[in-house]
Parts: sequence; structure tokens; C-alpha cells
Amino acid sequence: MTTPHIDEIVTDFSAPATSGKTFRLSEFRDKSKVVLYFYPKDSTPGCTTEGQDFRDAYAQFQAADTEVFGISRDSLTSHENFKAKQSFPFELLSDKDEALSNLFDVIKLKNMYGKQVLGIERSTFLIDKQGILRHEWRKVSVKGHVDAVLAAAQALSE
Repeated sequence: MTTPHIDEIVTDFSAPATSGKTFRLSEFRDKSKVVLYFYPKDSTPGCTTEGQDFRDAYAQFQAADTEVFGISRDSLTSHENFKAKQSFPFELLSDKDEALSNLFDVIKLKNMYGKQVLGIERSTFLIDKQGILRHEWRKVSVKGHVDAVLAAAQALSE
């Protein structure tokens, strides 16, 4: 699978999700837009804030006919705990094998406490109802990010 680019169809994929579900991108075709937000780790400050921002705007995303999914390399058990603690109304996808992270090219060399490690670079992707990647945000700064994603999703509704 090759990394999707703007205005290209995203290759169908599936991944284990919270609530005992399996996410399959093709199931949203002709039904709703999809936001995939990649984040480094459950229950860390920036990731919690980002998830809360998506949670707080979830009704507006729904009104814009858009489903939201968070993705990290954490286990489903970790995701279930994070989702429950934060009352997320959307599912979290587990990418333990890094297949999705590699597909979307979000694994990057990062500095953690003076050491170089490979980790998820906070990134978000907006896919339209035809399965075409319409927007991507890389090296995301959490503050104001969800508002930008929501505005893009609403603009696609028009």
C-alpha cells in the first residue's frame, strides 16, 4: 500500500477498534466523511487534550456528516480505558503493528528526553465520502487544531 496523497483515493484498510468493533474504511463509502487523527500515546497530556477537543466537537462533526477515529500504537485494553475515562463518543483504533502509521507515513524520528526514538507524529487526515483524501495536517499543534479540522469537514458538506 502506498501513502495516500491529497485528491487520491485512500486504499481500503481495516483495524481493530474499541467496543469490540473492526474499523473498515470502505464501510463509510457513500455514507460519511472520515477523520483519522493519529496521536502518540493514550492518557498523556497533549493526547488527552486533543481527544477531549474532538469529543467536545463531536456533535458538530456528526452534523457535518463526519465520523471521527483516533489512532495510536496502544493496545485495545489501553484504548478502552482511555476512551472510558475521557467519555469519548468515538472509537479508537489500535495500530500495534504500525500498518496504519506506515500507510499514512506518520512514524517519525523524535527526540524524547535527549534520545532519538521512532514515534507517531501527531497528524490528522480528512477523507471524503468517495474515499478520497481531501486534507491532511502534519506536525499538529493541539491548540485550535480540532476547529480547523471541523471547518474543513463542514466546507466539504457544502
